[in-house]
Amino acid sequence: MKILFLGDVMGRAGRAAVQEKLPGLRESWKLDFVVVNGENASNGMGLSGAHAKLLLEAGADCITLGDHAFDQKDMLQFIQTEPRILRPLNYARGEVPGRGHRVFEARGGRKLLVAQALGQVFMKQPYGDPFSAVDQVLRAHPRGGMVQAAIIDMHCEATSEKMAMGHFCDRRASLVVGTHTHIPTADTQILEGGTAFQGDAGMCGDYDSVIGMEKSEPMRRFITGMPKARFTPALGEATLSGVYVETDDRTGAATRVEMVRQGGRLAQAGPV
Repeated sequence: MKILFLGDVMGRAGRAAVQEKLPGLRESWKLDFVVVNGENASNGMGLSGAHAKLLLEAGADCITLGDHAFDQKDMLQFIQTEPRILRPLNYARGEVPGRGHRVFEARGGRKLLVAQALGQVFMKQPYGDPFSAVDQVLRAHPRGGMVQAAIIDMHCEATSEKMAMGHFCDRRASLVVGTHTHIPTADTQILEGGTAFQGDAGMCGDYDSVIGMEKSEPMRRFITGMPKARFTPALGEATLSGVYVETDDRTGAATRVEMVRQGGRLAQAGPV
């Protein structure tokens, strides 16, 4: 199976890049399934129903969220009617709208699991244990058995926590990829047990910025310690950042993994 995972879509620039480039990538790379993290697609804070529809129409088969899952209040209701959107498994205790994992049908009738978890290290809220949450889902959906592939989106700050999740899921997931920090990491690899890993997918946004935000206000706060205005997403040409994976349908193991960077300022990368 040929799978593309795109990192956090950041504001208008990120949405425009996905709408412009994803349809062509689906065709030229013969993609079977596409996951897009939409965590920051609506003005850098959360995802609205209207913007979710744009990403799905552009070619996303699944949209994952993150700690800003419900910053756009209409998502509380929209996620209940759109099963292709996933919030984190461990977002909160008790009842939470939507779901944190789902088995999707990819091209050719193949089954693919997507799940997302929030990390605990350096995060603003004390989320539940992501490892036990992911473990429960993977035990119920064995790779190469119930599903032909399994993707885990690990949404967190700490590189160490993302790497630990990769090794924790090795031999059980096809891909473990980090999101949230917006900067693509250069650790793309296939682990010993056949799980593809990248510490952070990066963002789909303008890299002439501070993690996707227009530079002046973040720089002011770093330099002076004082806020003056709200953060606003940068609007220059965006780079699509993510990871491309090929998997063995029989075992669910990754057979190839490549960094993806398309358009914008960063050096270009992707399958050739």
